[in-house]
Amino acid sequence: MRKFWTGRFEGYSFDYFKKDLLSGTIVGIVAVPLAMSFAIASGVKPEYGIYTAVIAGILISLLGGSKYQIGGPTGAFVPILLGIVISYGYENLLLAGVMAGIMLVLMGLFKLGALIKYIPRPVTIGFTAGIAVIIFTGQVANFLGLRDIEQHERFIDNMKEIANHLHTINGYSILVALICFAVMLLTPKVLPKVPGALVGIVVSAVVTVLFLSGHVATIGSTYGAIPNKLPEFGIPEITFDKVTMLLGPAFVIAMLGGIESLLSAVVADGMTNSKHNSNKELVGQGIANIVTPLFGGIPATGAIARTATNIKSGAVSPMSGIIHGIFVLLTLLVLAPLTVHIPLASLAPVLMMVAWNMSERKHFAHILKLKSGDSLVLVITFLLTVFTSLTVAVEVGLLLAVVLFAKRMSEMLVVSKVLPDHLGDDGKVNSQVVSPGHDCPQISIYTVEGPLFFGAAQTFEQSILSSINSKPLVLVLRLGKVPFIDTTGEEYFRNILRDFKSRGGVILVTGVQSDLKKILDQTGLTAEIGEENFYTHTGDAINRSFGCLNRNACIGCKHFAFRECEELASVKIS
Repeated sequence: MRKFWTGRFEGYSFDYFKKDLLSGTIVGIVAVPLAMSFAIASGVKPEYGIYTAVIAGILISLLGGSKYQIGGPTGAFVPILLGIVISYGYENLLLAGVMAGIMLVLMGLFKLGALIKYIPRPVTIGFTAGIAVIIFTGQVANFLGLRDIEQHERFIDNMKEIANHLHTINGYSILVALICFAVMLLTPKVLPKVPGALVGIVVSAVVTVLFLSGHVATIGSTYGAIPNKLPEFGIPEITFDKVTMLLGPAFVIAMLGGIESLLSAVVADGMTNSKHNSNKELVGQGIANIVTPLFGGIPATGAIARTATNIKSGAVSPMSGIIHGIFVLLTLLVLAPLTVHIPLASLAPVLMMVAWNMSERKHFAHILKLKSGDSLVLVITFLLTVFTSLTVAVEVGLLLAVVLFAKRMSEMLVVSKVLPDHLGDDGKVNSQVVSPGHDCPQISIYTVEGPLFFGAAQTFEQSILSSINSKPLVLVLRLGKVPFIDTTGEEYFRNILRDFKSRGGVILVTGVQSDLKKILDQTGLTAEIGEENFYTHTGDAINRSFGCLNRNACIGCKHFAFRECEELASVKIS
């Protein structure tokens, strides 16, 4: 238990508490409208977003691996949760959330937190920008006050739905949305420490109540009153068929939640010069997502914007996140009856602003300008996120990134034929001295630089075999700059060994590093090459090579590839 609190509340004082109280309250004020907005955008009642901010927010701060993380519903989840609600219903969303929580806990327990960093940035930026487009366009209907809109899982279907109902535009809704939007933009300039989204919602709601009552759709007219009481505990129905059906959606929730929370923790580290525990963060996120659906809440993760606000407001410990959850709870208990007056048109610009801020537009444009393989991965991931699903987008994006990575790595492999440079004082080998008239017919020396993996193994084999077709007696392979070899590289290497040995040749290997030697030992390549054929220095291998030559073939040779050649060419063997 002592280990759990170490570094989190050690040396905690009342002065620290005052700072956490202020930052937690500020973040709580920001979280209330966002929690309702994200819930509505996800296709569920607004109070479920409040429940999520309370329960998940407290548990993530209490059990997670970052001192400053603020958890709750986020925009990144919106298209995923909406799709699940449309396809499977709200009850199954709760079960999927519990399953995702279990997956996150297992990921943390099995120390998989570090694997998140291996997801390429073009993939994360691509799907984040795609999610931003979905959130933004998903609020067009509320912004315009369109009636009888049916939500669909696919982006194209939603755009068609909006187009088919443009004749129902409500000018009052547009006016309310513009008022909220204008106040949101002006508030930071006048009151920099006050959340613009909250002020915008309050002002536009007051305008609606005083002048536009009955003309604009509100939370109350659409969803009914928000109960000002604690959520009730309930276990979703669990059957084998449901679990099997929801494995895919739950995995997507878990992966996105893990990525989002760890990205947020990394941002917090950068702002505070601290270090989070990624595996502990996943466990905390997992427990929060197991518990939250039992009280009707939706899946949650670390919220980058709210975490940054928490830090900027002076937070010093996880207590600020706990206070944030308590503040949202008190708001629910005290102010819930007033939320029925909030216009849906007021929430639209709030979510549109969230989408704009999360769109990664600068990074998107930067990668796009590179016109590289990363640009292709970015665009494809983005388009697939928007027009198909996040699952497909991430799968294809990662696969494409792996293919491009393999291609780049294969291009890094350099196989060059070398000989000692007689003009140099050090006598080191050099590829530039090799020419048709200066190349030993009996000894072939190759320098191999780069990994011998599946993407480069064939290049390695072809380069070597093209040389040994001239039937040298000795093949010297300089492997000092080969960091590793995979099973494909191993197989191609073995083909070279067997082919060369079948011709009666001798293979000598030099400069092998300890890590590569272990792999060669494990795969049996060391035994096939022969332990006695490994040398630390190329010079020693060359000296050994002279003992394997056909001396009669050296007589009259004009290549003079080695210093010893002049003597060998003039000595007749009886």
